[in-house]
Amino acid sequence: MGKPDTRRLDKAIQQTNRKLDAVRNREMWPLDGRERRAVLGALTSGSYRVFRGNSPGRAERKIETAWQSAETRLVAEIAALQAERQRVVNDAAKTKAAKKSSSWW
Repeated sequence: MGKPDTRRLDKAIQQTNRKLDAVRNREMWPLDGRERRAVLGALTSGSYRVFRGNSPGRAERKIETAWQSAETRLVAEIAALQAERQRVVNDAAKTKAAKKSSSWW
């Protein structure tokens, strides 16, 4: 038995890391629909408040909260994918050890 097939998980981890970097750079493409609506809604309300001569403080906090929730979601996704990858590797090692120990006799 060869190495465990983790290519799919490795690719998903790499893609999620790219998304996390994009969120940290405040790019919109990795956001899901709910997060995108929250950011755009806060931008709209903040720009309206500035246009009216008011402080955009609450809108800025809403935007920051939306970005932080997106970052938290992606970090959790990465952790789950890495845990799944480790489980696959451990199962393959356990299977290989059982096969070696049973074939000796």
